[in-house]
Amino acid sequence: MRRLENKVAIVTGAARGNGEGTARVMAKEGADVVLTDVLDLVHETAKNITDEGDKAVSFKMDITNASEVNSVVQKVLAQFGKIDILVNNAGVCQLVPFVDMSEEILDKTLDINVKGVFIVTKAVLPSMLKQKYGRIINFSSVTGPLVADVGECAYAATKAAVWGFTRSLALEVAKEGITVNAICPGMIATEMVKNNASLTNPEDPESVLRDLAKGIPMGRLGNIYEIGELVAFLASDAAKYITGTPVLIDGGSTIPESPGSFTTI
Repeated sequence: MRRLENKVAIVTGAARGNGEGTARVMAKEGADVVLTDVLDLVHETAKNITDEGDKAVSFKMDITNASEVNSVVQKVLAQFGKIDILVNNAGVCQLVPFVDMSEEILDKTLDINVKGVFIVTKAVLPSMLKQKYGRIINFSSVTGPLVADVGECAYAATKAAVWGFTRSLALEVAKEGITVNAICPGMIATEMVKNNASLTNPEDPESVLRDLAKGIPMGRLGNIYEIGELVAFLASDAAKYITGTPVLIDGGSTIPESPGSFTTI
């Protein structure tokens, strides 16, 4: 039996990147996966999953719009009768030096990365409490709680906030059959990372990605399916005694005390 057989999962930001990788792995593990995103591409991603013989549906959804989120959640409950797993993946990162950062950039980052997690969780949690079962996985990051780069003040602050939110909510629902965990990715080969590489060096973004890989003990960036495997584990019964925990998945990038301090054997 597959790990997530007969489970219903919602994944935000699932059109591409880590959300897509998560949705694809969870579908392969037997879940009915509900893909949501602000991008129309989410429908194509869901169709690709169903074309492969797995189960997926899609909704266009803005996680910062509470009425829109509540409407989608009610549609999911009407169609499937339950929601077992929530993956709060949707997020944004805009690299801007702090002195140049506008309040608009800060507000947008907070609205999506923090308030969006709050809104979607608030909409889904009552059904989990009613059934006395749930798995909530939030996307934090190594950025903020552990490391940071120039231009990441807004992003780092929001990802640290998600870490704190995860631990606090986990405590509130620990006796209700619900676990709440966070995953903290390092450098993963997503569109967001590639776009930021293009902004850093428009003429040779691949050189930026190569330099990033050199700073990772494993010598490479992670991929979206490796993220999906970790999420599927935390959503499974194999992880039923894990809650309030941030799990790093970074190829060892946060281990070295100094850049270049590790060697390859």
